[in-house]
Amino acid sequence: MDFFTPEIVVLLFAALMAGTVDAVVGGGGLIQIPALFAVRPLESAATLFGTNKFASIFGTANASWRYARQITMPWRTILPAALSAFAFSYLGAAVVAWLPKEVIRPLVLLLLTVVAAYTLKGQNFGLHHQPVHAGNRELAYAVLLGGVIGFYDGFFGPGTGSFLIFLFVRFFGFDFLHASAGAKMVNVATNLAALSYFLPHGNVLPLLAIAMAVANVTGSMLGTRLALKHGSQFVRRLFLVMVSVLIAKFAWDTLSYW
Repeated sequence: MDFFTPEIVVLLFAALMAGTVDAVVGGGGLIQIPALFAVRPLESAATLFGTNKFASIFGTANASWRYARQITMPWRTILPAALSAFAFSYLGAAVVAWLPKEVIRPLVLLLLTVVAAYTLKGQNFGLHHQPVHAGNRELAYAVLLGGVIGFYDGFFGPGTGSFLIFLFVRFFGFDFLHASAGAKMVNVATNLAALSYFLPHGNVLPLLAIAMAVANVTGSMLGTRLALKHGSQFVRRLFLVMVSVLIAKFAWDTLSYW
């Protein structure tokens, strides 16, 4: 493979930008996946999704590590949520064969609109880190949240990071910075679950995936630096931008389908 072609440069740049955005508020797949489909239209969808997951997991893991070094991570919430998400992502993937994705798209559009409206309404929403659960209650909520998000990510996927951040803020009292850090850990688990299927089936372009992983990690370093430097207010604003982009995309996809 010639890594100096314009097509490869486009993919590496897309991976860099995806890693940057994903490290702050999630949603890197909105950049990386369309780029893969545009540059490699003859590859199977499974192979492109597998390549995307391979590149993404390294950037997400790097972001998780960098957040953990700088802030106090709420591990008692994050780890049970991550384990639950890993398990339920398998279940979500299995349901794909039974239920067309088009059925859920309007529901996701509605949920994203509610998330945006709720965040805009509360001017101080997510600006202060005040965890509200402890003990068995915290464990139960974490397993429930992880299960729901893991199932969604395995079944459908787009917007997983944004939903995770919102749920951590709304139901656990995290600020946006801690919510973003927690979301990265759960995303690592769901990406790992997906790769455990894609890799054994050969649904990854190895050389391209490794190159994009390097670019994705570089972007994640930039994204985490920005988030840690500017704090929850910055993450909140970028979160609203990303949710608005997701709403526009889902609205277009829904109208195009119907």
